[in-house]
Amino acid sequence: MSDEPLSVPFDDSRALASHRPVLVDEVVAGLAIAPGECHVDGTFGAGGYTRAMLRAGAGRVIAFDRDPDAIANGPSLVPDPRLTLIHDRFSRMAEALDERGLAPVDGITLDIGVSSMQLDQPERGFSFMNDGPLDMRMSQDGMSAADFLNEADEAEIARVIRDYGDEPRARVLARAIVAARPLGRTSELAAICRKVLGHHKGMKTDPSTRTFQAIRIHVNGELDELTAGLEAAERSLRPGGRLAVVTFHSLEDRVVKQFLKVRSGAAPAGSRHRPMAAAGPAPTFRAVAKPVSPGEAELSINPRARSARLRTAVRTEAPPITRKAA
Repeated sequence: MSDEPLSVPFDDSRALASHRPVLVDEVVAGLAIAPGECHVDGTFGAGGYTRAMLRAGAGRVIAFDRDPDAIANGPSLVPDPRLTLIHDRFSRMAEALDERGLAPVDGITLDIGVSSMQLDQPERGFSFMNDGPLDMRMSQDGMSAADFLNEADEAEIARVIRDYGDEPRARVLARAIVAARPLGRTSELAAICRKVLGHHKGMKTDPSTRTFQAIRIHVNGELDELTAGLEAAERSLRPGGRLAVVTFHSLEDRVVKQFLKVRSGAAPAGSRHRPMAAAGPAPTFRAVAKPVSPGEAELSINPRARSARLRTAVRTEAPPITRKAA
């Protein structure tokens, strides 16, 4: 774990030119960074949001990432003494910040899902575009995608592909996967998806997309991690602190939307058919804008951003809501 401030002066020209974070200008605007503030980048990746926060005047950025490669590369990607790197899940940010005496903070940013750097490394096994080991582990430990596909029963594989990939032919796919075991390469899984679902040159979307997404979400426990991360952000932000969350598909966005809806007190009111429930805890967040999606200019540069959505909110003075109370 690396959590000591770096000592090399910041030089933006050394950043990865090929990685521009999605909706970065909109994220920075939503954070409304004041000079000297302390902000958290919960998903450091290639450091794109961190660099933008520092350029905007943040006095300190505390960056988390569960991927050891991201933390190891951090000092060369963002060589700035205002950066603190922490190798941990963003769901543990509240504990990690408390342990270091860094809470509360002025802003928190979460960029949910797989990073471009992970997708672009075949050896990490996230992408069907290039052959590599069937891995998909963000933390590089625990159950891999191959472990899951080779050991789970057909019904469980079908459930994961259906629930996390919204794949209507999940049962047929699961049956084909079990019949082809053992699997060890991304190319093998992609070939099964393309054979079962149909594939021809020039298709707008590869038929493997949903299945790869579903398995990655399951292997990394991404939706549970997101829920826990939002709760950790609630505990870590000062009153008036800002939260910015970028998601890339409807499952993630639904979790964020529902969390902010409940936490802002915007849950449905009662009616004559359904009496109003007793008043709950005071709202802990206030939504400040409608969700934002990338414009055509950004999409022309980064087609991967097409499904991205940004939601922002401001922390109120109310105490955090416990999971039981929520």
